[in-house]
Amino acid sequence: MVMSNVSPSGPPMAASPLTRAVLEIDDYASGLGWDRPARLFALVDTARLRASAPSVARQLPGKDGESAAAGYTPIEQDQLPAGKALDEFLGTIAWPDAVAGCALTVERLMLPPSAEASVPKGLNEAGLAKWVARHPDRQEVRMTVAVLRNGAREAAIRLREKDSPTEVLTGPDLVPGLADALAATFES
Repeated sequence: MVMSNVSPSGPPMAASPLTRAVLEIDDYASGLGWDRPARLFALVDTARLRASAPSVARQLPGKDGESAAAGYTPIEQDQLPAGKALDEFLGTIAWPDAVAGCALTVERLMLPPSAEASVPKGLNEAGLAKWVARHPDRQEVRMTVAVLRNGAREAAIRLREKDSPTEVLTGPDLVPGLADALAATFES
């Protein structure tokens, strides 16, 4: 699916093209509802896409060459393979040169930093996941993380209990581990 980053009903205009792309993906994922699998997106330069793929350009808002759609166009990739760990899957990705960046949206349970001191010692990954799922302060979140080949990063976090476009937290350093994993998909 090709998405446009300047829809009048979409996310608000943001400071940078990468932030706009992340908010557009977050808005798209929000429209699908919760309890969804992770989704992977290629980010392509919108001007380059308009020039190289006229049939796709007709699906984008504005006229050919119009700067209103400057930035990155998210293109959803095939569904991630079931049963494969996300980090293992990301290790298998190689992007063509036409892809300027990538983004991933994924739902997780998170705990506030204050809960770190109470994590039981010696839990394996499955045990930790069960412990977090039972913790009274857990929060369901949807994280959208994007990286560009040039190293730029952006993320958006939406809490399920505050599921509103005005309650989305953005910033480049919100999910550093996932951003590192996505950036590694551009390393040869």
